[in-house]
Amino acid sequence: MKTYVFSFIAIILLLSGCKAKDPLVQQAKQAEEKMWHDKAVQALNDREFVLEADRITFKYGRFTYVNANTNFISVHGDHATIQMAFNSPYAGPNGIGGVTVDGMVSNIKVNTDKKGNITYSMFVQGAAVSAEVRIWIPNGSNRCNAEVNSTFNSGRISFSGNMYSEEDSNVYKGRAL
Repeated sequence: MKTYVFSFIAIILLLSGCKAKDPLVQQAKQAEEKMWHDKAVQALNDREFVLEADRITFKYGRFTYVNANTNFISVHGDHATIQMAFNSPYAGPNGIGGVTVDGMVSNIKVNTDKKGNITYSMFVQGAAVSAEVRIWIPNGSNRCNAEVNSTFNSGRISFSGNMYSEEDSNVYKGRAL
């Protein structure tokens, strides 16, 4: 009788999808996440990074999921690009349904807390942009958040996505203002 009960419980657990996680798979996943984190930190230090956003949050908490290839914040040396493009039937100023602004980077500050989380802040100034940008990257991941605060008005937009080096990124830049 005990063997029947044990067999019955084992079958139910197998059918319900309850199983122990493979430690080798977890170790491989952690190693890959650490590799992407290290590459993101190096890209920040080299000032050659791209934050590919898959979600944009607006001033009052409304958000939308977006295409990471056309929604990004990038820095190359002292030059920055901030682009938003939505799935819209209208071309928008950048030709791909949104806005692209370029500017020069200044006032870069990098802080790492005790847990290894990184805060990267900079000021971006250009013909169509004047904004403070803050980027947060948690330790061990390249997943990050950025907040763009416009100094022209009280506009605030948040980007959520993954940080990559320029060489690992795959974005399409529209026409800048």
